[in-house]
Amino acid sequence: MAARLYSAAVSFAARTPLPPPPTDAAEAERRLRDVLRPLGGGVVTLSGGVDSALVLTVAAQEWPEGRCIAVTNRSDSLADRELEDCRAQVAAAGAEHVLLPGHELDVDAFRRNAPDRCFHCKDTLYAGALEVARARGLAWVVDGTNADDLGDHRPGLAAVERHGVRSPLLEAGLRKPWVRAVAKALGLPWWDKPADACLSSRFPYGTEITREGLARVAAAERVVKDLGFRVVRVRVHDPIARVEVPVEDVPALLAPGLRERVVEGIKALGFTYVTLDLEGFRSGSMNEPLRAPARGAEPR
Repeated sequence: MAARLYSAAVSFAARTPLPPPPTDAAEAERRLRDVLRPLGGGVVTLSGGVDSALVLTVAAQEWPEGRCIAVTNRSDSLADRELEDCRAQVAAAGAEHVLLPGHELDVDAFRRNAPDRCFHCKDTLYAGALEVARARGLAWVVDGTNADDLGDHRPGLAAVERHGVRSPLLEAGLRKPWVRAVAKALGLPWWDKPADACLSSRFPYGTEITREGLARVAAAERVVKDLGFRVVRVRVHDPIARVEVPVEDVPALLAPGLRERVVEGIKALGFTYVTLDLEGFRSGSMNEPLRAPARGAEPR
């Protein structure tokens, strides 16, 4: 199953042609509007990040009143602060917000946390979003996939294809810097918000995803963020919590007094050891074993 989904995601990425990069933010915005306008209405899957927030903002401007619905999966994998941002983004766009109950923890394939985990989460999300779209007489579900998302392990792309979801940022050929540039030009306050993947991405593949585990990692990241760090990941290798912050933030985290507060706060959540990853934050670091050559293989 995992191999088939990976193959489907790779195939989707390979046959998705990207236009040349835009020359400026104005052209990037125009491209996005040109993709969204003809759709005439739809459901936007909103995660709280800048990508889906930009799609929602422009869709709400381009589609007739009442024909732009935001849908958020209220799952245990979504941090509370991300849900707060979703609500603020919907209010700013003047759209309607529908919260789905978030049933992925009921899906055995998701809980097992194999490398295809993301597919099962997205499959649940898009199926729910399509139900909302049909109930409202809307033809489309759109998401925030951007052109940079084609370059990593993204089994969720197979769910995009399965459910016929449109990805306006991808169709417009917009990579993350252009997404931020357009959001900034439109005056969106979250234009520079750091990306924050779902909490289930903090666990090594093969480690079961549980409600309690997700809550604990969310609390551990709050410990660090409440001390002023914007970009934080706490990767769970029980009984070890591996903290990632950008390399330039490492000296600040190690400052006398601050380091002790991080250790104390995270240990209070039940971790025995607290480590700092000296490579610093990198998105998708739990995917690194998937990219590593097999032991004994010839280097290439």
